[in-house]
Amino acid sequence: PHLLSQFFFADERVTQVVAEINRLDAELDPQQYLVLLNQLHLSQAHLLAVLEQIMEECIPTQRHSRDYLVKFPEELLVGNLGNHMLFAAECLLAGTFLEVEEADGAQLRPQARKLLSSLELVRTVLREQSLNQPSSYPEPVQAVLVQFDRLFAEFELSYVSSMVVVKSPEEIYRQQEIIVLFCETVGRALRLGYLTQEMIDGYEPLLMFTIPRLAIISGLLIYPEGPLSLERSPDQMSRVFSPFYNLLKKIRDLLQVLSAKELYLLERSLCTAE
Repeated sequence: PHLLSQFFFADERVTQVVAEINRLDAELDPQQYLVLLNQLHLSQAHLLAVLEQIMEECIPTQRHSRDYLVKFPEELLVGNLGNHMLFAAECLLAGTFLEVEEADGAQLRPQARKLLSSLELVRTVLREQSLNQPSSYPEPVQAVLVQFDRLFAEFELSYVSSMVVVKSPEEIYRQQEIIVLFCETVGRALRLGYLTQEMIDGYEPLLMFTIPRLAIISGLLIYPEGPLSLERSPDQMSRVFSPFYNLLKKIRDLLQVLSAKELYLLERSLCTAE
């Protein structure tokens, strides 16, 4: 049940797969080589998952800030980003630049070297601790975990910043404005009876269409100073709405000529139409 014991066996598995890869001639048996590479990927992912649990248990108040993750594109946060970063560091150290320019990769190599060296130290220290006292984390163990956590976070931010365009503070603020608009839209829809709390609590699928539709009307008419403000230029709007700037102007012009009753009927129809 001890995390350190789980780490020991996860580490054993990684070591075993690496040994099998080193013994194999990839040119003679390319299919088996790919199988082992996949096993290595899975075993490293499991090792990092256990290590993450250990850090949460051992150094919860000393973890390096991950606030920078809000700057990353959403698609990067769906998969196992940590394992991807480990693979990227190994490639950089081997002189392979898969996702970044060669100049960027050369600058990242020292960070990759420090990260992988720190990981090897963590593996050694945790293996020894798991064999001696698997239920405790003495100060030397905590120290190497703190160092690894910091180096991992620094490399992750640097590598992703070289690989993709991270969100600017302005874009993050614009996204927060959209969140507020959607919250205000839901509150208004509940007050006017367009939606019910039961629909929200039950995750009614229709809401995925209804709320954005109502939010566009709210953003154009009810909260015109918000994220859908057409007084801004398209490049000042969130990238979610900026491509539709001209269409939004046409929608606003049509909405402005509606009476209160017509607007109510329109919004009611948007809550039912698919």
